[in-house]
Amino acid sequence: MSITLTDPGAPNLEFERPAGRARLERTAAALASRGFLAQIADSAKEARRLVLEAIPDGAEVHVALSETMRELGITAEIDQSGRYDSVRSRLTALDRATQARQIAKLGAAPDYIVGSAHAVTDAGEIIVGSGSGSQLGAYAYAAGHVILAIGHQKLVPDLGEGLRRVREYSLPREHARMQSAGRAGSILTKTLIIHSDPTSRITIILVPETLGF
Repeated sequence: MSITLTDPGAPNLEFERPAGRARLERTAAALASRGFLAQIADSAKEARRLVLEAIPDGAEVHVALSETMRELGITAEIDQSGRYDSVRSRLTALDRATQARQIAKLGAAPDYIVGSAHAVTDAGEIIVGSGSGSQLGAYAYAAGHVILAIGHQKLVPDLGEGLRRVREYSLPREHARMQSAGRAGSILTKTLIIHSDPTSRITIILVPETLGF
């Protein structure tokens, strides 16, 4: 079965609005009340430091495909510095045609996974959309530790607005990015909503700067 990519149109720019400090603080408190380990970085530079300080040298780490991680320089640090056991570096050495099952297993349950989300509600719920779904199982259950850095423009009032943000802003931006890279575009096939984190394995770092989509 093949899926035809359709152009999602222009991104809805209402979802680029930054959140103020007071709203970030209320959201961090809401996240903490749901079991997330939540904190607010003072800047993108500090967010990068907080993410990397949370990961021991030599740890097995998977960086989800994320513009936020790329913009913070975390993708390059994890995959290229030699300080970590980079899952993506191991994945790129495998053949997708003959080792697809091995690739899926390797990326599904790393000791650490770092990435971002597409929306955070005022009540402290996390929304992540995906084309492949490859990061969602690790976020939801299988990774030992999850660290998500999230820019202030991703805060939304509720789940309805969060899902609308994924469809009307994140998807069009990612579709355009993929096309600019010479690919066909992007598609939204799966959405994860994390309502709470009873095991406190998920760290959320809210950033008072615009990062990612």
